[in-house]
Amino acid sequence: MNAYWKTKRVIVTGGAGFLGSFLIEKLIARGVADVLVPRIEHYDLTDRDVIARLLDDATLAPERRPAHLLPDPDFQPRSLPAFTPADLVILHLAARVGGIGANREHPAEFFYDNLMMGVQLMHQAWQRGVGKFVALGTVCAYPKFTPVPFQEDHLWDGYPEETNAPYGLAKKMLLVQSQAYRQQYGFNAVFLLPVNLYGPRDNFDLETSHVIPALIRKCLEAKEAGAKEIVVWGDGSPTREFLYVEDAAEGILLATERYNGPDPVNLGAGYEISIRDLAESIARLTGFSGELVWDTSKPNGQPRRGLDVKRAEQYFGFRAQMPFDEGLRRTIEWYQGNRK
Repeated sequence: MNAYWKTKRVIVTGGAGFLGSFLIEKLIARGVADVLVPRIEHYDLTDRDVIARLLDDATLAPERRPAHLLPDPDFQPRSLPAFTPADLVILHLAARVGGIGANREHPAEFFYDNLMMGVQLMHQAWQRGVGKFVALGTVCAYPKFTPVPFQEDHLWDGYPEETNAPYGLAKKMLLVQSQAYRQQYGFNAVFLLPVNLYGPRDNFDLETSHVIPALIRKCLEAKEAGAKEIVVWGDGSPTREFLYVEDAAEGILLATERYNGPDPVNLGAGYEISIRDLAESIARLTGFSGELVWDTSKPNGQPRRGLDVKRAEQYFGFRAQMPFDEGLRRTIEWYQGNRK
């Protein structure tokens, strides 16, 4: 058992999602006594009254708490005999997310939902005396033309890339809030900036998925259909950085255990790859031998993305471990085994 977690009760918003599922597994492996997962069908976190009900439920002893807050039916929480709100940790992963297409079609929803669920949850957490709040931002919060590698001190040097600016700005307000609440109230809120994630259990819905799961699905379906080409958005020139989901979960927990400061911190792998090279790698790993056709009528998004990851290693000892090709292979294998 990691000593930090011995007396902690942990709420993981978004705990039933992609990143959240790995985070829950790591929390249980660390010996956390009690983990709560508010699912959207029971807790709409854009609603102030629902947030209050969640925090009320979180203070109950496990035997009195709604069963739907369990991370899974087999999890057995342990009662904490001297539990107080200061022993409660909130890991706020929940977000409305999607690729360029989804951001372009639903900018208002991406702004409103992400802003409201985060700001209200942090405010009520402070009011209740919650011990620690870990807020996840997004690389989309960075200015469109940030010098590469992105350093945290450049967050305010310009406006984000237009297609995902509403989402990026809504998430960046959690940084403003965490710093303001720390300054005025001494509230222990920290803000992390993960780069694009990938890995098993990702979202492979072509309407809402990000680039890696979308390309994996397109290549496999084209291969099975005997198609001679697939269409890829943009011209392939933008660069991106990708962090394997289990590495991201480990980074979040290390920050929770070891970091208590106001500075935003990047979570990344420390490298860039062009979308063209990415598409070619996925085609090779999936066995698709057809042509990649670039639809230049579609937006490229931000020209370059690559994070400076020195602060995470300096502040709480995080460094990504998964080699990129191996991470892609594991993601492809998972999708092939779970498509139905």
